[in-house]
Amino acid sequence: MCRVRQSRKKNQGSAMTQTFGQRIGPIGSLGDQQYASRSEAAYDLLRTAVMDGQLLPGQRLREVDVAAWLEMSRTPVREAFRRLERDGLITFAPHKGMTVTELDHGAVMELYRMREVLEGTAASLAAQHATEAEIAALEDIVAQEMALNMDSRILAAHNVSFHSAIYATAHNRYLVRSLNGLRDSMALLGKTTYSVPGRIEAALAEHRTVVGAIARRDPAAADSAMRAHMRGAQHARLRQMHGKAAAAV
Repeated sequence: MCRVRQSRKKNQGSAMTQTFGQRIGPIGSLGDQQYASRSEAAYDLLRTAVMDGQLLPGQRLREVDVAAWLEMSRTPVREAFRRLERDGLITFAPHKGMTVTELDHGAVMELYRMREVLEGTAASLAAQHATEAEIAALEDIVAQEMALNMDSRILAAHNVSFHSAIYATAHNRYLVRSLNGLRDSMALLGKTTYSVPGRIEAALAEHRTVVGAIARRDPAAADSAMRAHMRGAQHARLRQMHGKAAAAV
């Protein structure tokens, strides 16, 4: 087993490597987390950095910089790059090398279309299979949202918990696996849509509607409500993307 302890020691690499480390910040500590190999450790650390937004879409990833950042040789980093590329989280770009994947308009539309189908199915199954305790837990989550002071970052994290709870109450491991894979791609979208004016209020109302349908044991209404929720999220995302494009002109 490979034991990895992330340290905070000053990077002794090149000026370019130091610039990378200073720009990204220290890699999150995993304490004495054990891995089967250093390539597994590199993969997990880099995947987490992408998922948490520490590494941003379009950001260039040079082996030498990343190796110094993770405090390991370039070989396990290279192997981790191959796995992340297969996962679709990083992409080889001409004249730039490896970069964190950027999703274009078409990819975003495809991603939300799949979310609508899969999450609608999850809500429908939850209405059929959720236990009374699980429904009570969903109702608690929705109630807690109203007390989070409309902080977009806190609510975004809470939103992940809400959707994860829906997945669990669907009681279908294959659907959960597909949804978790889709979540990896969602991380590439960047900033939460809760930053879009009016989206927080709309999303919380949509959550209440979804949970209400699940509590009534109405699969069709739960599916419809979740699909509407996904379409609302898609519209907010497109508004966000168009706003960025306009600002760049």
